Amino acid sequence: MSRPFLKMNGLGNDFVVVEARTQPFQPTAAEVRAIADRTSGVGCDQLIAIEPAPGVDARVRFWNADGEEVGACGNGTRCVGWLLMQSTGKDEVVVETQAGKLYAKKAGERLVSVDMGEPRLAWREIPLAAEHDTRALDVVLYEHPQLGAPPGCVSMGNPHVTFFVTDIAEAPILQAGPAIERHPLFPEHVNVGFAQMVDRGHIRLRVWERGAGLTRACGTGACAALVAAARRDLVDRAATLELDGGELFIEWRDDNHVIMTGPAAVDFAGELP
Repeated sequence: MSRPFLKMNGLGNDFVVVEARTQPFQPTAAEVRAIADRTSGVGCDQLIAIEPAPGVDARVRFWNADGEEVGACGNGTRCVGWLLMQSTGKDEVVVETQAGKLYAKKAGERLVSVDMGEPRLAWREIPLAAEHDTRALDVVLYEHPQLGAPPGCVSMGNPHVTFFVTDIAEAPILQAGPAIERHPLFPEHVNVGFAQMVDRGHIRLRVWERGAGLTRACGTGACAALVAAARRDLVDRAATLELDGGELFIEWRDDNHVIMTGPAAVDFAGELP
């Protein structure tokens, strides 16, 4: 039986979104990889299923392109939030994820703000394999002049390590990203951010995403980078994050919640075989 889907993107971070509230959708890892394959499949960074759940507008599940199910995806949540608001006529919706309940609301024409919840900063919450100061790791993860400053670690429902670089064009993203993603310090593997502080309200960011590789945008990566930089007083608690696919506005509020605001777009509709 064929299965309808929408192809969506948030700043070029692209998704295959499947409606699973009336018909269960339980893809195997091999099926996820086949759908995500950009040569023989639809092609995407993540596969998303929208499921029914009591007390919320929907439950959302995410799979990376390598077939692994993950707990959070910021840009994907923003896209799903926009879809749910379009279908229900609401200005705010609640979605349940493995990382907890997330709240999305309209912020303008095709703009959505998502309350991503509180960042997790303790080493066991990332998680790390051993105790370290997550504000500034005292371990060398990859030898390179651009990666000399200690990186910071934050979980936004999924693990992130953020390096602070002086020139992002010189950062060894394609070499260091996959090596650090599977470093023994990170038992669940890790998303790797490379952040250049333009000024206190502007960060240039690129992210090597676990299970997906270098992406045009990463919502949780942008949230993690802002928190990691603010913990080091490198940036204010609200800033524009400039990614390859465009800009997100991230605010780490005084109540400890991180708010992400950015666009959502529908590319096309299709059917899975």
